[in-house]
Amino acid sequence: MPHSFKSQERPGDARVLDCLYRVGAFVNATEDPREALDFILAEIVQTLGASSASIALVEPATGSLRIEVSNGLDAESAKQIILQGQGITGWVALYAKPQRIPDVSKDQRYVEIRQGIRSELAVPMELMGNVIGVVNCDSDRLDAFTEQDVAFLSLLTNEASKAVGRIWLLRQLRSKAAQLEALVGAAQGLARERDEPGISLDLARHTRALLGARACAYFKLEGRDLILTSLDGDCAGSVFIPKLSVDVTSLGTVATRRRTLVVPIAGKTEENLFSKLIDPVASSSLLAVPVRYEDDTFGVLVCVAMGAYRFSDDDKHLVTALSSFGASSIQNARLYAKVFAVEEGLRRSERLTALGMLSAEVAHEIRNPLTVMKLLSDTLAQGMGTHDPRLEDLGVMREKISHMEGVVSRVLGMSKAQSGAFKPINLRESADKAMVLLRLKLQQLGVKFAVEGEPMIPLVEGNPGQIQQVFLNLMLNAVQAMPAGGNLVVKVDVEPGPQGEVVVIRIADTGTGIAPEILPKIFESFFTSREDGTGLGLAIVKRIMRDHRGDIIVESTGPAGTVFKLWMPAAK
Repeated sequence: MPHSFKSQERPGDARVLDCLYRVGAFVNATEDPREALDFILAEIVQTLGASSASIALVEPATGSLRIEVSNGLDAESAKQIILQGQGITGWVALYAKPQRIPDVSKDQRYVEIRQGIRSELAVPMELMGNVIGVVNCDSDRLDAFTEQDVAFLSLLTNEASKAVGRIWLLRQLRSKAAQLEALVGAAQGLARERDEPGISLDLARHTRALLGARACAYFKLEGRDLILTSLDGDCAGSVFIPKLSVDVTSLGTVATRRRTLVVPIAGKTEENLFSKLIDPVASSSLLAVPVRYEDDTFGVLVCVAMGAYRFSDDDKHLVTALSSFGASSIQNARLYAKVFAVEEGLRRSERLTALGMLSAEVAHEIRNPLTVMKLLSDTLAQGMGTHDPRLEDLGVMREKISHMEGVVSRVLGMSKAQSGAFKPINLRESADKAMVLLRLKLQQLGVKFAVEGEPMIPLVEGNPGQIQQVFLNLMLNAVQAMPAGGNLVVKVDVEPGPQGEVVVIRIADTGTGIAPEILPKIFESFFTSREDGTGLGLAIVKRIMRDHRGDIIVESTGPAGTVFKLWMPAAK
């Protein structure tokens, strides 16, 4: 039959004082806080005659209680997690009041952790005014504890609270030391990186590792858009929107106002960050930090926590520090890119200077043969009738010789054609003449050619020889892209432009197309993908078109062929 302790079975005041003395001395002497808690728990069991005891600590992130040390409980019982308000232990943690339960079977709050428990005593552990845990004593007898025991356990719990405080302090110090070490390592890794995409990926990876987050994403700021550049971790089926406008999401506030943003629950907010949002990410917290260097913002770093989590100020400072290292690395990478571009420009200028000197020498040597050819072309016309078809070919020869003389003169003078050399040109007629000059080559290679468009189009102001050079360069490039034959079409149209009508020419072939990796470089001087190429043809075309207040672009390219689009303003 259950029975209560008799008064003579109670530990005397001397035993209580001895117990408190031993506990205080041990807590102050040991370097292992967990060892101190085990010692305190053993003293509680011995002094109070308890059947089992435990110390459950509050988890700061979730508020639930987890048994830190136990005495008399099996391993499975010690693994149980207790929610705030759940059971007698959870009630004590929630309301911060001791509870003595003579008969647990008559208390509706009781939740069984171990079989055979008949009575229970629970006291809150407080540190700096906050409940940090609960000390629990269990007995297999009814009404095993008295009010004197409550006072004794409260005194002993104060010593346990000191030990727990040391536990948390040591944990925080160790955690901060590990974080600082990882932060230094991450900063060194970021400083070694010279590629901006690589920096963004490393930044997301290091941040995720430091926080222990589920995933980290980096959005690069381009104009008024945030572009998802890097993602590290697994979002478990949830998908970030790859492109966000700063005007439709508060990530824009992070980027433009340079403020840290915390989203408590991703699924309970109007943030438009995901194209697909499901658990566990939907129930997780988000942290967004600007990646900026001085007054320049490069992007936003978004961290997805492992569930609902309250990001501390330390977390925010840590991510902000790492983002600053990343921003510095991005700034350095961009500066390095500018330095390399300047060096490449200097090397190109040196090559152009050498080429200019060589061109002047060659032009000087070409001028005399051209004069002879011009004189001979005049003598060849003698004796020909006015309707002789060869006269047309001689006219083309004289025109090309004059063109070459003009080129030689410009090279020798080291100057470009001046606006005074411009005159009205019909681009449809220029395209027809280019086709006439290349007709034999086109026929030999099996290339079908045509000039399309209205014959009556607005005139443009330009240098006829240079315009002819543009057509010839582009058509020859098209022919080289069709070694097995194909179709070459030049189409002339009139389209509205920002400052009036423009004459647009599209030169389309059915060749092999331009490889995507070289497409951005094809108009650069000395860049060529052919072994016999000089890398000057398209660069010269680009310069001529811009000299004529026009331009040229690749409108489309692929296995089916390439279309170059060039335009010039119509003459007023």
